[in-house]
Amino acid sequence: MPADPPVLLVSDHVEGSVHALTVPDGGVLARLTGRHLSEHAGFLALPGGRVACVDDRRGELLVLDPGGEEFVERAVPVAVPAEHLACDPSGRRLVVTTGLGRNGEPWSDLLTAVDLDSGEVARVRARVGEPGVTVLGGGDPLVVLRHREPGALAVHRFADLLAAPPGCPPVTPQALLPLPDDGHGDAQAPGAGLVFAATGEGVHRARRKGDALVAEAAIPWGEPARGWYLRLDTRRPALWSTLRGGDPDPLRWPEWTNHAWRHDLGTGRTHRTELGPGLVFRLAFTRRHTAFTRVHPDGDELVLLAADDTVRRLPLPAMDGAPCRGGTPWEGVQRRAVAASPGSDWVAVTRGGHGEVHLVDAESGQEAARLRLDTALRHGGHLALRCRDDGAEGDPVGR
Repeated sequence: MPADPPVLLVSDHVEGSVHALTVPDGGVLARLTGRHLSEHAGFLALPGGRVACVDDRRGELLVLDPGGEEFVERAVPVAVPAEHLACDPSGRRLVVTTGLGRNGEPWSDLLTAVDLDSGEVARVRARVGEPGVTVLGGGDPLVVLRHREPGALAVHRFADLLAAPPGCPPVTPQALLPLPDDGHGDAQAPGAGLVFAATGEGVHRARRKGDALVAEAAIPWGEPARGWYLRLDTRRPALWSTLRGGDPDPLRWPEWTNHAWRHDLGTGRTHRTELGPGLVFRLAFTRRHTAFTRVHPDGDELVLLAADDTVRRLPLPAMDGAPCRGGTPWEGVQRRAVAASPGSDWVAVTRGGHGEVHLVDAESGQEAARLRLDTALRHGGHLALRCRDDGAEGDPVGR
């Protein structure tokens, strides 16, 4: 029988819709309205081509199955605004942390633990401050919260969080590991029992030992720059980030330098590839390429980095309301989202404000289709691309 086609999930978190589209023809499998997904928490890959995400308006964790009988397989009440979303390597136990939302400073200390198999849910209070989260397996799952100012990795047993009484009681970590105050970016290598946190100093790593963590040597960035995003490559044991350098003033964003950063966990070697100036952030993995979008006043582009470090660049049509010189790249401007699946060669890139999604064949570097939606995708929206058996769930952190 022919394989199921890849499925693209397109979220307009401003207008409140989610589309499930077949790739590359753009056929509509399912559509949700009145659903404002958390762009920051992102999509979390689950086994069987499913994904988890958080509706920030309704306060629900959604499990979506684009190829199933019901698009929304599960809806579970959780605390919001969602900051980060992660699960244990089995995809059964999930944790949602809370952050800023539309507030000027961190204010919520609530986190939610969910067991999808048993249906149990518990909310507890941890610590204010936009924590990152990973959920380690290897026995009883451990929830590792990455805190800032003061920086620390705080360890909790998932079973203890789930057994908390009603009333959102405060919880005390059973182990703490010091971390610099500027942590931003989380990943884990499930098979090795390792957790990683990106800081200005480099990537800090810790290994599970019983119900605690043991620090290992940090991985330096190797440049006067840092990564604000960290991702596990499920195709091989490697970490990826985008290094941003230059004057940190947001008004100087067109001059920011950007490098693709890859650290092979097997060999311990680090590779860097120049991407060009401007705004580069999230990345996506195809079968044989790593995809980045670069936004710049002189023209945007999709950058495709092959396994042999060959770089291919595809110009992207300009966006009305795009970031410009003299302004910041975030406030009240259009952006781009990028998605891919390690089980296919397709890359999807949004054109914020225009309701368009570019579908690019990474092997040829050419745009093969352009999907037009009935929603504007203001602020770029958010994307996920899944094949049913692509192995993307090997990265158990929301993206």
